[in-house]
Amino acid sequence: MSRPNRPGVTYDTGALIAAERSDRWVWARHRAWLNAGVSPTVPAGVLAEAWRGGPQANLSRFLAGCRVEALTEAQARAVGALAATTGLDDTVDLAVAEGAIRRHDAIVTSNPTHLRQATAAAKERVPIDVV
Repeated sequence: MSRPNRPGVTYDTGALIAAERSDRWVWARHRAWLNAGVSPTVPAGVLAEAWRGGPQANLSRFLAGCRVEALTEAQARAVGALAATTGLDDTVDLAVAEGAIRRHDAIVTSNPTHLRQATAAAKERVPIDVV
């Protein structure tokens, strides 16, 4: 499978938490992706894990440049299959991995352990940046 010319990025919960805390590295990378025409993807479950009620001004600003991806039935089945392959039960992490694999995205996270397990089990090389 070949990678597209403009790889994308998928944010895990740690990236959103870092954005809310004004982490300079996350914001710099986010701006760089937006300037390159990349709209980062945030799986809906990731948003649910990071959102703690309003207004969360930094996170809201960060999300304005992102695409929040709902979990479709087909994706849910793919996440379930990945769970069976890995033995992991964190469906949010598995949804991050499944989406990144499907879109050929890099992943930004604060906890790469499950994501590395999931992408390795799928026999896919996915760049993972740790914030």
